[in-house]
Amino acid sequence: MNSLPNQPTTGNYGIASLYCGDLDPDITEANLYDKFSQAGPVASIRVCRDVVTKRSLGYAYINFQQAMDAERALDTMNYELIKGRPMRLMWSQRDPSLRKSGVGNVFIKNLDKSIDNKSLYDTFSVFGNILSCKVAHDERNQSKGYGFVHFETQDASDQAIQKVNGMLLNDKKVYVGRFMTRKERMETLGHPATRFTNIYVKNFGDANLSDEEFQQLFEPYGKIVSCVIMKDDGGKSRGFGFVSYETHEAAKKAVDALNSSEVKTCKLYVARAQKKNERQAELREKYEKLKMERLNRYQQGVNLYVKNLDDVINDERLHEEFSVYGNITSAKIMVDEKGNTKGFGFVCFSSPDEATKAVTEMNGRIIVSKPLFV
Repeated sequence: MNSLPNQPTTGNYGIASLYCGDLDPDITEANLYDKFSQAGPVASIRVCRDVVTKRSLGYAYINFQQAMDAERALDTMNYELIKGRPMRLMWSQRDPSLRKSGVGNVFIKNLDKSIDNKSLYDTFSVFGNILSCKVAHDERNQSKGYGFVHFETQDASDQAIQKVNGMLLNDKKVYVGRFMTRKERMETLGHPATRFTNIYVKNFGDANLSDEEFQQLFEPYGKIVSCVIMKDDGGKSRGFGFVSYETHEAAKKAVDALNSSEVKTCKLYVARAQKKNERQAELREKYEKLKMERLNRYQQGVNLYVKNLDDVINDERLHEEFSVYGNITSAKIMVDEKGNTKGFGFVCFSSPDEATKAVTEMNGRIIVSKPLFV
């Protein structure tokens, strides 16, 4: 196969394929086709969607027939608005090894909230060819104050770190350094749980602790830097507070000794203080884990959908009827806000064989007065 004319230097990342990110969830393949066909003949477009809900994940792949058309689109359409949002384009990198290697990848923090993807791109593009550039945003699409730039070469990233680290961008001094994976950060810095000095204390609202009593409670474990009870506008305790120690060892001793202890009949909760984004990240991780577990059950054929249930059937009866076919991990009747059955439910078995046997035996069987659909 002959090489294509004007093949971009980044051709190995997908000769004529672009990644298009930060899309509005309502964007369709047709919208993208209308947009990108202006740059040249489009071979195919795929908006990536959730396997369960089928909702857009906010990114797509645009495959052009010619590499020069893909390069033209990248050069002229990057950060153009589509349905009110600037789309972020880069060469498609289907091989994750390049992204995960860390080569040419730069981390920037302490960014002013006004700096967006395009501003970041314009700032760093003088140092070399950029494969991807992104400012991190929260669920309200507000900047989190940090971002990432992935250069084609390590030399370009080294220059960017050397020249921009410590500079003022929109009157804020920014930090620019080599991107480190979570594993590298753990090895270099340790997990936050192994170096914390701030602790969070709650559940003492009914104890009516004074500031002095609160501090005295934590003084035996080490030198305290600050100690505060959070209060409402009227000066009344809101039942939680924070204690900051000089050393991690003192903070850990306090957590170990006082968590679940009782003070004036109140059972205290004492733990490492976490930033809001850290708590949200943990919750997201737990949610994603549960989501994948549920998805795996569906894919393995162990979760059964049961409908046409009689109104008198509850969770226990559903479990009882299906338990003869194997080990059930959950059995649930779906109900409305008033607690009335919706006439369908789910039964989850521990193995596909058990689920298959239940479908064979229970589909069409009359329970109470109605034939089941399984």
